[in-house]
Amino acid sequence: MSEETITLRKNPSRKECEKVIKKILMTEVLERGTNEHFKTAADFMSYFQSLYPASDSLTKQVQRAVKALGMPKDERGYFIINKTEDQLNQDKEIAFLLKKTRAELVPLPEYETLFLKADGKYKDYLFQLLSESATFEDKVITIINSSKGLLLYTSNAHQLEILINSLINR
Repeated sequence: MSEETITLRKNPSRKECEKVIKKILMTEVLERGTNEHFKTAADFMSYFQSLYPASDSLTKQVQRAVKALGMPKDERGYFIINKTEDQLNQDKEIAFLLKKTRAELVPLPEYETLFLKADGKYKDYLFQLLSESATFEDKVITIINSSKGLLLYTSNAHQLEILINSLINR
């Protein structure tokens, strides 16, 4: 008998299967923009069977890995990588509210910013007054309350600066 040793490749662990499945799905999403091939554990089997001997235990290990990953599915039934069921539900709720509020994305490069440095305990009250002011209504797109003052977005920074300076120097 020769001293040849036969090395059999054993099945991967569930954790190893999970890593491989994540890699497969990430590659799919990076190459195609979306997962268009993987709906069930069986869809991953050709890859695993190219590396390991086909067996019931390999199939069960891949099924366990898919189940442990707990990946939600899109409306077509394909796995969604890197999102939990809770995240998917939250995304659906956000999408619903974006439609409900007729939200639209407005590019900020169209607007100019001014920083109104203001400190002390009255900064929040100043924020409220400016937000509700009829004088500032058509001059300010939005106001952001920050740690050292107020950030003002406007379509005409020069005009807003003149107005604020006239009130500061009163």
